[in-house]
Amino acid sequence: MSVASSLLVPYASYLRVYEPLAAFPEPERTHWARYARRPRIPGAQDELRRSLADLLPTPPVPVPVHESAEAFVAHLDGVVVICPWRTRLRGWLALQELDGQFPGPVLDAMLPPVVRVQVASDYERWLGRNPDARPWIRTAVWHVPLRWFALFGDEDRQYEPGERGDGAGAAGRAPVLRYRTTMAQARRRLARALRALRESIDDGPMTEGLIEVGRWLEEFHPRALVELDFGGLVHAVTEEWLADDRSAAQMAEGIAALRAGDGEGASEAYGRLAERWRTVRELRFAN
Repeated sequence: MSVASSLLVPYASYLRVYEPLAAFPEPERTHWARYARRPRIPGAQDELRRSLADLLPTPPVPVPVHESAEAFVAHLDGVVVICPWRTRLRGWLALQELDGQFPGPVLDAMLPPVVRVQVASDYERWLGRNPDARPWIRTAVWHVPLRWFALFGDEDRQYEPGERGDGAGAAGRAPVLRYRTTMAQARRRLARALRALRESIDDGPMTEGLIEVGRWLEEFHPRALVELDFGGLVHAVTEEWLADDRSAAQMAEGIAALRAGDGEGASEAYGRLAERWRTVRELRFAN
């Protein structure tokens, strides 16, 4: 899990890729095949708790000493698909993103310079041995990057309302909001969005963001599953907000307007979507 999201949990969203077993070389393939048959497989909350545990010692351990052998498991058309946690790699990548997010004294208090220097040195050595490494999971704190919605359609939306505890000791369950689609469909939607943007407006942050996400998706098996999970954001907003959310549909509406030459309609659709998520991001600074 990323350092940034660990410090600010539980308000993080995730973009994940699950690959079929055939995408993994041996002996990793055999490991994941056995792993998927376990009676209990850790979930997102388990990953979160383990990440937080590493931040409790003094000095903290922002990047695990050993790579995780855990993964999320799903099924796509009856086929087992795997999303490795790769917490060590994600920790390194998250540390690189911390510079500029916090004032120097705050960052030094959270992660002393000597710790950051050692971690950066470890990553440089590791990367020399693993130049093609990439994470299966991307994390965003206090929002969902709007470009992620371009990969999905409203038909991919899966919403499960939360459940209250029974008052007799049984815990309740938080709501779940996620989108799932095939890699092929995600790539097609992304390509259409890029084409519409390039034919209608000059390159900007959205275009650059889609290109970057597209390059990441190209690293994975063509029969993979792509998932956008609202994760801990479900605790930051109301259930009514979640039930009403149709962000992927709004993104698709804006892209369709661009393709039709309706710049005003596209701007209006994107503006509504951006405003909706601006209000969520501002909750970060609320008391």
